Amino acid sequence: MSIPKSIRQQTCKDCLEGKDLGFEITMAFQPIIDWQTQQVCAYEALVRGTEGQGAGWVFEQINHDNRYYFDQACRVKAIEVAARLGCETFLHINFLPNAVYSPETCIRATIEAADLYGFDLNKLVFEVTEGEEIVSKAHLQRIFSSYSARGFQTAIDDYGAGYASHSWLVELRPHILKLDRSLITDLDQSLEKQQEIKKVLAQCTLQGTRVLAEGVETEAELNTLVALGVRFFQGYYFAKPGFESLPDVNFNRTT
Repeated sequence: MSIPKSIRQQTCKDCLEGKDLGFEITMAFQPIIDWQTQQVCAYEALVRGTEGQGAGWVFEQINHDNRYYFDQACRVKAIEVAARLGCETFLHINFLPNAVYSPETCIRATIEAADLYGFDLNKLVFEVTEGEEIVSKAHLQRIFSSYSARGFQTAIDDYGAGYASHSWLVELRPHILKLDRSLITDLDQSLEKQQEIKKVLAQCTLQGTRVLAEGVETEAELNTLVALGVRFFQGYYFAKPGFESLPDVNFNRTT
């Protein structure tokens, strides 16, 4: 991705100062569960409109001209709201890799936001989202390497649904791999899906990547995943996203 230096400088200045997107955003938060310890170990920040509009509505407002500022605004808003709510766990923030022209430069607003709102930088996890096609694996690898060097954790979201394949997992070596809902739905009734997850778990164990199953909605899905060796979970079975709130989880749920 090549952007003239003068535009890069102005883009960075706008991001740090909070360029007006033309619409307002806020965040909902969904718990991520450590089943072994029976605790909420993280929350994922999910972008929303200030009147509760879903992510689909928000992304309809995004175009080439405001993509950079939107990516930065989401990071800053996620940290701001999470800090206000007293979040003390890890915080997962989605990012658009094609909006990051320089990982070293584009992380500045995130660091300043964490300092401003008193949020621990060591508890930030950056998830690459499939909101747009990844232009360059090498570019994404550079982002992951840069973030890891700064002490941030990285995650591949929606694994099994789009661009990400076994080679991406091996080459990018994320801290966390999130299994897509398409692999989880009716998993208890599909030996094929169970075998696929076993292969993913084996590779992740080999390279030290934690596996997180997202979109868990039934007890049967949860029990099957636990039996396969998955430890971390996210989904409606535990809690729906809370609009500007940190939902509680009932670990004693049986239905």
